[in-house]
Amino acid sequence: MEQPKILSAGTGVAGLADLTIAAPTADEIRRRFAGQGPCFEFGAGDRGDHELNPGMAPLTDLRKAAVLVPLVDRPTGISVLLTQRTAHLSRHAGQIAFPGGGVEHDDEDDIAAALRETEEEIGLSRTHVEPVGRLDRYVVRTGFAVMPIVGIVHPPFELKLDPHEVADAFEVPLAFILNPANRQRSTVEYQGLTRQFYVFPFPGRHIWGATAGMLVNLVELLTA
Repeated sequence: MEQPKILSAGTGVAGLADLTIAAPTADEIRRRFAGQGPCFEFGAGDRGDHELNPGMAPLTDLRKAAVLVPLVDRPTGISVLLTQRTAHLSRHAGQIAFPGGGVEHDDEDDIAAALRETEEEIGLSRTHVEPVGRLDRYVVRTGFAVMPIVGIVHPPFELKLDPHEVADAFEVPLAFILNPANRQRSTVEYQGLTRQFYVFPFPGRHIWGATAGMLVNLVELLTA
């Protein structure tokens, strides 16, 4: 698959030490999502690349997928657990992503699919994950309609990465994500078209595309 070429990255980025935005506690996050109820049904409006790219043709025949947005409850504050996909994959190779994948017939619901895929990809047991809510459904241009399930992860836990799919797993302070100085819009050339994406340029990582778009949605919900 053709790899996107990033053309520009907008304004400057605050350093990792610039965590001036206070991140909510686990209890505050639970309260924020409490009104959604236990079913976490799809919202009325879909998020996706079309938000920053007016006129983009809508996709049809979307396959359902689910990802876990893991918020790790550390003594030093909440952090977001992310993965880096291996370089040889046919879709999203090398990109930063949430653990997750396609919803299978045996999955009871989107939550079950997100937890199953998380266990398969990074070995994080569902016994450590407390699902608390969902973000808006996110449509990706590779043909998936992704339901992001927000879960609070309770340490201590061990990870066992699937070497075929996951090259690395790492955590980013939620305070970094919440700081508006750390969010950019970048212009990307992909399949002959120029598109805009959100970017969180974390030191040593480049969080962009659908993952960054879902993080923007998380920021909106936590700061509304």
